[in-house]
Amino acid sequence: MIDVDTFLTTLYVTVDEYDKARKPQGETDAVAQQRGPAPSLSRSEVVTLAIFAQWACFESERAFYRYATRHLRAAFPGLPARSQFNRLVRQAQDLLVAVGQWLAGQLASGGCAYEVLDSTALVTRNAKRRGDGWLVGQADVGWSNRVGWYEGLHLLTAVTAGGVITGYGCAPASAADQRLAETLLAARARPQSRLPEVGRPLGGGYYLADTNFEGKRWGPHWRRDYGAVVLCPPKRHQPFPVPWSHALRRRFAGLREIVETVYAKLLSTFALSQQRPHTLAGLRARLAATITLHNFCCWLNHQLARPWLAFADMLDW
Repeated sequence: MIDVDTFLTTLYVTVDEYDKARKPQGETDAVAQQRGPAPSLSRSEVVTLAIFAQWACFESERAFYRYATRHLRAAFPGLPARSQFNRLVRQAQDLLVAVGQWLAGQLASGGCAYEVLDSTALVTRNAKRRGDGWLVGQADVGWSNRVGWYEGLHLLTAVTAGGVITGYGCAPASAADQRLAETLLAARARPQSRLPEVGRPLGGGYYLADTNFEGKRWGPHWRRDYGAVVLCPPKRHQPFPVPWSHALRRRFAGLREIVETVYAKLLSTFALSQQRPHTLAGLRARLAATITLHNFCCWLNHQLARPWLAFADMLDW
């Protein structure tokens, strides 16, 4: 275990060194370029606090802010009011995403044979409540094997065999897995400035997916147009040139099992299952912070010669 002060210091130094290295010489802090008085926190401080706030022990933004006010004021004396801090977090989303992807690249620098594609439900509101809610036109109702019918978004991630998240994206809950994969693979093949979170392929263009991604036209299209080989087990009721044996299906499922472990970390160890956002911008910033916290914990465990996904006993609260 490491204490909270050591964890925060390591996180801040990592973020700050990366931010300074990626910033062109002479460029000022992007947050400070906003109109009005200069912010009381630097970009690195904002990102550090935003990442740390995603631990599941903080049940809400208010809970984290109370903790920060009581215990972190000495380390972050410029901590502003909660509403201003939330605005700074949304403005620093690009750095949150960039740090997470840089950490993924560091952990996968030795190369990886493939990535695992999978999706999960991101609940933003009780589906049985009346009214439209906050994310009108951005979230809707969909089905998940984990939670059943839900209202929210559909989250797609690409994960290495070691459990590092290399890219992600989300859409309304009713969106099909193939459509999500289409957007992610297209944005990776032809990078889009509006979708930096999709990341870049680190598995040589090979992806393992479940039957929800299978389709006669999707696989050849992804291979031909994006250079992405998406391997899916054939559905049992459909003909296939070479039928998959039971042993092959079990082996394939075993290779994909890592993504279920990753989702368990995101939803339970971190605060992803507790998100009840009012704006899509706020959700994207907190999602980026959660993904980056996951990759940072993997990176820190690697530095400490611990199992990458051993998060439960990482911090001595």
